Amino acid sequence: MSHTQYSSALLEKAVNEFSALPGVGRKTALRLALHLLKQPEESVLGFGNSIIRLRQEICYCKRCHNISDTEICQLCANASRDKETVCVVENIKDVMSIENTQQYRGLYHVLGGIISPMDGIGPNDLEIESLVKRVGDEQIQEVILALSTTMEGDTTNFYIFRKLASSNVKITTIARGIAVGDELDYADEITLGRSIVNRVEFTSSFK
Repeated sequence: MSHTQYSSALLEKAVNEFSALPGVGRKTALRLALHLLKQPEESVLGFGNSIIRLRQEICYCKRCHNISDTEICQLCANASRDKETVCVVENIKDVMSIENTQQYRGLYHVLGGIISPMDGIGPNDLEIESLVKRVGDEQIQEVILALSTTMEGDTTNFYIFRKLASSNVKITTIARGIAVGDELDYADEITLGRSIVNRVEFTSSFK
């Protein structure tokens, strides 16, 4: 198969960088690069600087590990949030998905993944110990397990359940309105919102 010949090494470099992004093929990458060339220089510089600042300046909340501009994220710092309820999610996208439902007013805890031996991800690679510490240090009354309904998600749920077994915290899980195998960001907002509102005791949901 023949490769596109570029008259500019700079253009080819830009196409290579764009095509390295998820879901972006080389044709789309070329279209994006050519689009930027047509834009005012100030706009393109602003675009480029926003990407650089994203990588260099963004941080993660020391409390919940959500993405943040400050040491403590806006959700954790919000006095109107329910500080006694913590929703455990796999990643930052899941926080956004649940927030979009407008059905949850508690806090979050982002694990940074789920237990997956096939991918070499074990409990120590995730923010599980920091969750256990939060439950011990803060006035948390309920932990909601809102992980994807996959084998890996269930394995992670059971591991967290065992780690928190000695505490008095109530442990619930989102209702199984979300089909087995689904990830939260693929669920529609109404279904996800209902699954949060209609959450059930963790142990009873697996009997």
